[in-house]
Amino acid sequence: MSRTRIKICGLTRPEDVRAAVEAGADAIGFVFYPPSPRHVDVERAAELAALLPPFVTAVGLFVNADEAYVRQVLARVPLQLLQFHGDEDESECARYGRPWIKAARMRAGVDLVEFAASHPGARGILLDAFVDGYGGGGKVFDWSLIPHGFARPLVLSGGLAPDNVAEAVRRVRPWAVDVSSGVEAAKGIKDARLITAFIAGVRNADG
Repeated sequence: MSRTRIKICGLTRPEDVRAAVEAGADAIGFVFYPPSPRHVDVERAAELAALLPPFVTAVGLFVNADEAYVRQVLARVPLQLLQFHGDEDESECARYGRPWIKAARMRAGVDLVEFAASHPGARGILLDAFVDGYGGGGKVFDWSLIPHGFARPLVLSGGLAPDNVAEAVRRVRPWAVDVSSGVEAAKGIKDARLITAFIAGVRNADG
């Protein structure tokens, strides 16, 4: 059985980056969406990304961002993967020449197969709960909405935490899991103990 990859998202402090890396995270997410309490500016993100060792992926999260802003970020921050959480279409996601994933906001009536087909260039599809705003709401969606045998790599998000991530991995068997609020002491402030417990839960489910 393949190992479930783990992304810790919404990091804003050097100590949180170090804690995630030391606990075994595969990827670190930086939020470039100003309304978010987890938002980091370009200079701060560059400082945090510089702390990452080899083979830990730096991911940039954008929501309906202007092209000029995305390119400004890319010029300063060494992002290996882009994550689009808004209403971006295939061409908007692909125009930067970087690997990217697309978030689907899950609720009853969402046709995930159709959604994935409309983003053929995405390296994977991230599933999040449908909440007001974009992401970070700490809400779990109904995992039964995921079609059986869905062929694209899935990144499971939405309300994951140390106490439910093992069940989520066992039931959904995603390629990766993505957590933000579930490992926080406060919005944008991570808790190293919760990060460690979350990653332990994933590894336990992997068996």
